Amino acid sequence: MAETADAVIIGGGIHGASLAFQLTRRGLTPVVVERRAVASGATGRSSGLVRMHYDLEAESRLAWESFRWFRDWAELVGGECGFTRTGFLKIVGPAHTARLRANVAMHQRLGVPMLLVTPDDVRRLAPGFATGDFEAAAYEPESGYADPPSAAGALLQAARERGARLLQDCRVTAVSVAGGRVTGVETTRGAIASPVVVNAAGAWAAEVGRMVGLDLPVTTWRHDTMFIRRPPALRPPHPTVIDGAAAMYFRPETGGLTLVGLEDGNPLGLSPDGDTDHALPGFVERAVGRICRRIPGMEHGGLHSAHGGYDGITPDQHPILDRAGPDGFYLDCGFSGTGFKIAPAVGVCMAELILDGRAATVDISAFALGRFAEGRLLAGEHPYGNLWR
Repeated sequence: MAETADAVIIGGGIHGASLAFQLTRRGLTPVVVERRAVASGATGRSSGLVRMHYDLEAESRLAWESFRWFRDWAELVGGECGFTRTGFLKIVGPAHTARLRANVAMHQRLGVPMLLVTPDDVRRLAPGFATGDFEAAAYEPESGYADPPSAAGALLQAARERGARLLQDCRVTAVSVAGGRVTGVETTRGAIASPVVVNAAGAWAAEVGRMVGLDLPVTTWRHDTMFIRRPPALRPPHPTVIDGAAAMYFRPETGGLTLVGLEDGNPLGLSPDGDTDHALPGFVERAVGRICRRIPGMEHGGLHSAHGGYDGITPDQHPILDRAGPDGFYLDCGFSGTGFKIAPAVGVCMAELILDGRAATVDISAFALGRFAEGRLLAGEHPYGNLWR
């Protein structure tokens, strides 16, 4: 006899974990099916930034709602998520200064603690930074970073304590459909009967979509990161930064390290089963050059390590949060490299969509799948352009 569940969530990353947790809070007993291990995909390679700054208001609302979960994690979830408050800086080139001002005003209207700061202010916040190539930055004093594998693990542990089940080293091979609605899944460990199936498969989301006849506009995006040992003069932690002027992001890490990633030169369309133990050739050299231009003292640092990862990316680099295909099939995918920080709120909203028919905590209707066929790609009112170039 097939195992039964109130919902099957395909993918044990941060979004599958968040949704499982929120469904159990609403009284359901979901099963999370993970092809490898918890957080073994994009979540395990996420840089873990926790910030609210986006140029799309709908995403900013999700990030702002999510922030309280990271801040009050022990009380709201239990366990550890590793949230570390460092302050966050969004730096843009001079061509985007007016857009930055407008986006800061948008966040302030939402109630987000965010300030427009000058290069002199940045030098006071981070004395080692070079500041000659921008006119203004946005500063979030309460933001920072968290540990994605710990967060996913804590959410799943809390969900399992409420009755959820987790199947690891288990692949979904088919989604069963009868009479126009899903009836469950077939897996490498047997069948699971369920009236709800959620595609939270990250870089494998398109593959899962094809199981119900959906041609999802989700491809893979390769992202490499490296860790540098900061020299003694730079040992005090610096803010977490998205540096649009240098097409780079970086944040401090425990042990006197700094994590660095780049926003350009990231290949699309590669197999998500490719090597993630090593960065692609040339990445480290490019990343070292960028971080040393922003923080000249890093020239005296040393390389600790570098690796890669894959995520699912959509044509407008925004997620798909919707019901589509047969009745009971839901999409929670396509986060395009920026999904970690919004995962708590997305879990709440997807649970509302599944159980109540619509999300009430944050309006997620803008992230519907139909926008691609209708040519309504998402863009902020004051956009900075494509993030991953």
